[in-house]
Amino acid sequence: MYGLARPFLFGLDAERAHAVTLAALESAYRTGMNPLVSRAVKPLPTRAFGLNFPNPVGLAAGLDKNGAHIDALLALGFGFVEVGTTTPRPQEGNPKPRMFRLPEKRAVINRLGFNNEGVDALVRNVQRARRTHGLLGINIGKNKDTPNESAEVDYLYCMERVYPLADYITVNISSPNTAGLRELQEEQALRRLVGALREAQERLGSQHGRRVPMLVKVAPDLSDDDIDAAGRVLSDLEVDGVIATNTTVGRFGLEGMKHAEEAGGLSGEPLMGKSTLVLRRLRTRLPEHIPMIGVGGILSGADAAAKTAAGATLVQMYTGLVYRGPALIGECVDAMRRRKEAPSRGHVPPHD
Repeated sequence: MYGLARPFLFGLDAERAHAVTLAALESAYRTGMNPLVSRAVKPLPTRAFGLNFPNPVGLAAGLDKNGAHIDALLALGFGFVEVGTTTPRPQEGNPKPRMFRLPEKRAVINRLGFNNEGVDALVRNVQRARRTHGLLGINIGKNKDTPNESAEVDYLYCMERVYPLADYITVNISSPNTAGLRELQEEQALRRLVGALREAQERLGSQHGRRVPMLVKVAPDLSDDDIDAAGRVLSDLEVDGVIATNTTVGRFGLEGMKHAEEAGGLSGEPLMGKSTLVLRRLRTRLPEHIPMIGVGGILSGADAAAKTAAGATLVQMYTGLVYRGPALIGECVDAMRRRKEAPSRGHVPPHD
């Protein structure tokens, strides 16, 4: 059915199509029509971060920024859905237009800028969700007008608000669309921020009687030295997991294309190689007990299997869903199942 809807959606402005798609999925879910937009996905139980996922294919943050469509998205067959990025206070994000398709490359450029209704609105939405089909990650960030030296306050506020509701929490320090945010990945800044959040995580775990895993999401534009430094910090501080990667500011191979010079983060097919290289290098810098989620450029089952080969335990998609529709979910699960069942080829073992 997505094949029929796609020409209509691609005739709309990209951000408008985003809103229409979410509304349509919500309507299909509420009326019991969701089997028309997705096929059943066979389970592939996967354990990571101490959690049991019904399958290892998830939705990346950014599609459902306010957690308003959790059940409808889980009903598509995802093993987990990550909502956000959410910030302490509501913010409109960057001026429109701020999202652009590059169909020739099956890519999207966005400079949305953490547009969201604020963490309190997200919390209300999550509290209303039934969450019967999979797990929920909540991605947290800082407001754009919060200086980096005060970023810790924003992340702590969001963590405290979402902690009782999340299956895991992702710390987003890698979006290119909030000025200066990626500077928080610098080694000393990263150590200060993640150290403070790890302390809060342990405190909140004692307070709530359950330990919620904390993941850190990194950029694909890090140098080898930066990747190595991030690996040291995240290993030393014993984070529960790492997501590699966010969108890229690079434009290699897009020269001369319409929209290629738009500012913002590039996602989709051109990101696959770069994000997978970061995933592979960071995997070798992290201890085996810290699992990784591979995201960036997954548009086929083979792409998902390639992320697994590079060291990912789980994968996420977003732009692939734009170009391929919900059928991509089952295709990726099936490809990861085949890889798991194949004779060992020296791949990284699964992590708990």
